[in-house]
Order: sequence, then C-alpha cells, then structure tokens
Amino acid sequence: MSGATPAFDSHLHGPVLVIGAGLLGASIGLGLSHRGYTVYISDISPTTEAVAEDIGAGTSLRALTREWQGKDGQDAPAQLELAPQLVVVAAPPDVTADLVVRALADYPASFVIDIASVKSGILSAVRASGANVSRYLGTHPMAGREKSGPVAARGELFSARPWVLCDHETVRPELVKVAQQVATELGSTITHMDVGEHDRTVALISHVPQVMSSLLASRLQDTPLYALGLAGQGLRDTTRIAASDPGLWVQILSANAEPVVQTLYGVREDLERLISTLEAPTAAGARLDIAQLMSEGNSGVARIPGKHGGSPSAFAQLTVLVDDTPGTLARLLVEIGELGVNLEDLRLEHSPGAQVGMAELSVNPNEHEKLIEDLTSRGWKVVK
Repeated sequence: MSGATPAFDSHLHGPVLVIGAGLLGASIGLGLSHRGYTVYISDISPTTEAVAEDIGAGTSLRALTREWQGKDGQDAPAQLELAPQLVVVAAPPDVTADLVVRALADYPASFVIDIASVKSGILSAVRASGANVSRYLGTHPMAGREKSGPVAARGELFSARPWVLCDHETVRPELVKVAQQVATELGSTITHMDVGEHDRTVALISHVPQVMSSLLASRLQDTPLYALGLAGQGLRDTTRIAASDPGLWVQILSANAEPVVQTLYGVREDLERLISTLEAPTAAGARLDIAQLMSEGNSGVARIPGKHGGSPSAFAQLTVLVDDTPGTLARLLVEIGELGVNLEDLRLEHSPGAQVGMAELSVNPNEHEKLIEDLTSRGWKVVK
C-alpha cells in the first residue's frame, strides 16, 4: 500500500492510520485524503467507522480486513501489513494512553501521535508501559465544533487554528517533522510546548472557562422562564459552552485536575475579594475596588488576539439592525462586500420574540465612518 507522492521536501508520505473516527479523527482523515494521502480509519464502533469512510475520511480498516480475508488461500496479513508511516490516535482522553501503547506495539516501524486535550498523564503512562517513547509525540489541535461524530467532520476544521506539539527529550526529530507537516497540510499554525506548559495553558484558556460557564448556567435551572426571556447576548455568550458533553469533560477535568485547581484558586481569591467588597458597597474604597476588578478584566480581554493576531480593541465597531426575515443578514453581508469593506469580526444578538436582530461588526478604523455613511444611504439602520 502506498501513500501520496511526497513533495520535494516532504516528511509525510503516508499511509496514515487514524484510530478514532469522531469529529477530530474524521476531520484529519478528510483533510489528508483531500490532499492526496492514503488514509485508513479505524473506530471501536463499526457504524462510526463506516460513516467516516462514506464521507471520504479514509478507507475502513474493517472493510479492508474483510477484503483480505475473502481472498482464496490468503489470511488477513498481520496488522494488514499496512506499515503506516504515521498512526494518529484520535480517541477520548481516558483511553488515549492505552491506544498509543497498543499502536506502538502493533506498528513497530510507525510513528504515533495523539490529539488528546491533555498531555502530561498520557506521556507518563506511555513511558511507564516500557514502550518505545521515541516514536511517540503528543499533540493537540485547538479546534472543534459544537457537534460531534464523523457527520460533523470538516476537512478545513483546523484551518488557521493552533496545533500544539509537545516535544519531549527522547522524541525522534523526524517524527517532529512529520507531525509538523500534518499540522501544516491541514492549515494549522504550529506551537511547541512541553507537556506541563501545555496542560497549565489549556487549564486557563479552555478548561476553567468551561467550568465557569457550566457553574453560571447551573444557576439557571430553577429560574422562571419569563425571567429567562429577558436574557440578552451577555448571558448567551457566557453560557454557550455549558452545553458541552458532560462525559467528555469528566475525562478532561479529571486528567488535568491539578492545573485547573491552581487556576481556580486564583478565581476564588478574586470572588472572595468581590464578595467582601459588595457586602459593604458604600464603604470607603469599595467603589474603587470594584472599578479595579472590572479594569483588570478589561486588561485581560484586551490581550486575547483577534483576527490576524491583533487585539480586537484595534478595530472599530458599529451595530446594524437586521430585520428578522429570510435573507436579510445575507443581503447585509453582500452589500458590505460590494462596498469593498473587509469584516474583521461579526457578532449577532437576537432576543426571543424580537422582530429585529443586531449585527455587531468590527472593521478597520479607517473604514468605519465611511461604512456607516454608505450603509445608511442604502437604507440600513446603523448604530455607532
């Protein structure tokens, strides 16, 4: 079995075996298949594996096994003799280490990477198994969707998203180059971290936000529906990720508990400070303390990179009222394109029962006033 014809300086030539045909695994399979690489895909669920094959994410390992077994006088070759250059373990965190160890044993000439969202525990488990850890590299593509399974897979899922490679002291340099090419082929931007730095970082930027969103949303369980009908975009923004899969987050938080707890200690200090201040809101210095807390939040959010890596505060905002009728938002975007303006960001707000929505647009400050003027002349209701 041969992989894609490598480019002149290609380190990845395939075949690639993806173990786990969920959203991320199937998306990797789709992206690499579309770029001409030979991809095989395997999943514990025959149905999931078959769906992944149907959407073009790779050739089903089960189907290939049956094909070999059906040939007169031939057994299915040991491990199908695929000799994949690379095995990608795309499984839930609680089984990733076992699957990595098994892949290292089953494919002794292959490199193995995983894409789980926690890294320290997996590397430790692989080392403890006695497996050849030089052929293993932990990675983490920082991408996903609110939907799951292969039917939600997209070959462009990783485009312009970070992909972290967690190098360790014994990893083979050629494996790092292969992993870098996988990420590059799929359109990602590469970052190198050790496993400890990675887990501390994702605790702050991903895992604690999930916890905070879920804790806030849990306060809504007994709130009357008429009160929830007053909710604006702020509540929706802060609770959106609370709809995430509990089973997956049990695994993630359990595997990365220590860094998450350290971050939560800091959050607890800030909460206790705010509670103490609000218990006596008219006391001397109370208002200043509230202002400082809010200002610290301003400073933090200003550091989050926006489009092209710049700060979102570098852009100018305007809000356009959009009638709640089919095609209206699409017409707005088309007209902005006709005006030659590039949107840096778009945010929609819509309250239940309202007949209009609000499209909050971020644009280059140099285009701000002209865009307001042009949209107004075209009949749009614009709020600066």
